[in-house]
Amino acid sequence: MLSACSLLLLGISLSLSAIAFLPTQPSPAQTPSIPPPSEAPLELSLLQPGATLRGGVLTSNAISQQGLTIPSLWWAQEQFGGKLLENWLAYPAEGTSAGRIDLVVDRQNWGLLDYIARYQFVNRFGTVARDYGYNVRVFNYQQQLLATYTCNFNLTPNLCNIQVAATGRARVRGTNQ
Repeated sequence: MLSACSLLLLGISLSLSAIAFLPTQPSPAQTPSIPPPSEAPLELSLLQPGATLRGGVLTSNAISQQGLTIPSLWWAQEQFGGKLLENWLAYPAEGTSAGRIDLVVDRQNWGLLDYIARYQFVNRFGTVARDYGYNVRVFNYQQQLLATYTCNFNLTPNLCNIQVAATGRARVRGTNQ
């Protein structure tokens, strides 16, 4: 038979063993973060006919005759863009900043989408862009930022965040009872 002192020591020993297996929360310094979306302005002037593209910037009209143009968004535009996506600009990575793609959507068609359809659009293009190492921002021609898909490319798998502005039909509505 075990004495009370032995049972107490056995209980303490088991408690200490159990503590070693408890999952721990990472400190804020250890938690990987997703960088904020780029704050660079949308450069609509680069979409004008005859505009000079500099520094590796691409538009939906810049097709390479020698090989695959990176990022290649033409298939995604054909599959998911429909009447919504009007144009896009792709900026290569600079320094520690990832490359970015600015999608320009039709304001009226964007306004007709509900939140889920907007999220789906951003997620589809964001997933394609992520495969090339690019983040995505969605604008209309009035230069309003409508949505973003931003990733931390230093992690495997990449850690990404989608933000969609909930305006118009996309507003979430509820009732109070």
